[in-house]
Amino acid sequence: MKTNFTYEDKEIANFHIPRWNELPSIDLYLDQLVILLEQYLSNYIENDDDEKIITKTMINNYVKHKLIKPPVNKKYNKEHIAYLFVVCILKQVYPISDISELIRLAIATASPAKAYNHFCNELEKAIKLTFAGEDYPRRELMTKEIYILRNVVQSFANKLYVKRVFLKKK
Repeated sequence: MKTNFTYEDKEIANFHIPRWNELPSIDLYLDQLVILLEQYLSNYIENDDDEKIITKTMINNYVKHKLIKPPVNKKYNKEHIAYLFVVCILKQVYPISDISELIRLAIATASPAKAYNHFCNELEKAIKLTFAGEDYPRRELMTKEIYILRNVVQSFANKLYVKRVFLKKK
């Protein structure tokens, strides 16, 4: 269904989360990791009271609570980076315990690289469709995992839309 209330925004039109092969091929220290995530996500995620999207303390807590694996020699690899992109985006709409379950579901059926790329593709599609006032095209055959993923990314896209269009927050 197409509507007549599309929203034009160059940032949204250019929304892109780096795919697995676009993530740094060298391992990053904690400071570098925080900077990378902030650079990619700060235009799309706004926290109250100028709270950071991600901090060193948050990452350390995610490791402590086994949401992500511990760094190797104080360095974070592609898998850590991918997990943290997903966590930063989804924590806008879900509690950490739910995010942990959603990640487990995704990697139970695919490699971390494939699951992450699929997440990125579906997230970008959901944001573009939401801001264009369109629905997902109907597909008859869809796995439960794909259906869940689409609903998960759609919840973030819907929140982003309401914030930018109705609440006028960037």
